[in-house]
Amino acid sequence: MKALSTKEKSVRINIDSHFYGTIAEIGGGQETARHLFQAGGASNTVAKSISAYDKLFSDYFYNQGEPSRYVSEDRLRKMVCSEYDELIKILDHKNPRKFFAFANTVETINYTKTNHGKGWVGIAIEGTERYKPNLIFFHVKLHEKDTLLQQYSLGALGINLIYGGLFEWKDPRNILLGLLDNLDTNRVEVDYAYVEGPDMTWVDNRLLNLMLVSNGMTPAVIFDQRGHIQHPGDMLYKKNVLLMRGYFRPINNLGMEFIHDSLEIFKRDEAYTHDNTIAVCEISLSYLIECEQLNEKDFLHRVDLLNLMGQSVMISNYKRYFELAQYFTQYKLIKLRIVLGLPTFEKILDSSYYPDLKGGILEALGDLFQDNVKIYLYPTINAATGQLTYPDNNYFKGKKSLLWQYLVESLRIVQLKTLSSDHLFITSDKVKSLIEAADDALIDFVPEKVYNHIKRNKLFGYGTKKVDDQQD
Repeated sequence: MKALSTKEKSVRINIDSHFYGTIAEIGGGQETARHLFQAGGASNTVAKSISAYDKLFSDYFYNQGEPSRYVSEDRLRKMVCSEYDELIKILDHKNPRKFFAFANTVETINYTKTNHGKGWVGIAIEGTERYKPNLIFFHVKLHEKDTLLQQYSLGALGINLIYGGLFEWKDPRNILLGLLDNLDTNRVEVDYAYVEGPDMTWVDNRLLNLMLVSNGMTPAVIFDQRGHIQHPGDMLYKKNVLLMRGYFRPINNLGMEFIHDSLEIFKRDEAYTHDNTIAVCEISLSYLIECEQLNEKDFLHRVDLLNLMGQSVMISNYKRYFELAQYFTQYKLIKLRIVLGLPTFEKILDSSYYPDLKGGILEALGDLFQDNVKIYLYPTINAATGQLTYPDNNYFKGKKSLLWQYLVESLRIVQLKTLSSDHLFITSDKVKSLIEAADDALIDFVPEKVYNHIKRNKLFGYGTKKVDDQQD
């Protein structure tokens, strides 16, 4: 069904909704209230609109207590909660309709175009409990290169959120899916979603953010060590990041050894401190697709097990490593270290992977090996001899050899030579087979915590192969 236009949504909000509330906009996002007023009938819906454009006014109204940045989730929370509380204080026994408070705090592109448009939009909505509203927050990036265009996009986005909140408040998934109606991802990117409230206890914010990636609204989302969704701009800013891509179904002893040994190398770097360095395990969205369907339970199990081992998790739709590097370095990291194996690195040096780049492999390597990026390269193992293979200048042939020599001599590659050969025999297929057979030998392949969790909760098809054999 075709989405309603911004004006049609504004009219329906004013005429057909059973809600009454406040519109509060600070910074660059002054457009949402305008749509409602121009649509007509706004007196049915809008109790107050406010634009606390001056920073001192914004602080006066919304920054009581602990100070917060102007464009931040904390400021957005203070805005919606303050406005909702004011509705209760003034209108509680005078207006029988349900209440809502919409807010945004946004930085649009400046005159000299030296910044990037971004901001927070959110809504507090009365559900089944009047005095405990449901909260729905999103972070957005504005990709247009003109202030006026960004403001138009923000106005449409704001109307979409209010419309979804008022008519779809029981299911935030529907609100998310309608958030970019009459927009597209070339104009607006939604890279963070969060809900809470008495009617939202059934919602898993991890799955809500997975929807952002699977629906193409953002290329990646990130969760901390406790499984809580984090905005990447806050979590990654001025951090060292150790990144490892994997299947992680589940994390095994080899993966944990890679992380441990890589961190030990990282600790020798002058930029390292315990507080400014995080390890991130990245899972490609394609690894979660089974029979063309996104397996949400499988996704949650992988995240749970990685969190169990103290790891942060990223889900992305990136296929190539230079794209991953570009994503991370946009957040002004201190340093990025990418952990990968020799077979994967050989693919990076394969020019056939870059037919869409004008500069081919040179462009890809330039984007990958930025000034603060290195690869921690671990060896492969010869299954027949059990010997570890560490590449040297004679390992690669032709043009690849020249590229390899340059990367090594410019210190872009660090080979991990502290690894034992014991765990290099571990493969995802072998672990999968042991899980499905409920084989106790699994404990030799995965950390003990992971083994116990899989066995206790029957994850990843635990024991299904044994059952099938008995039936046969």
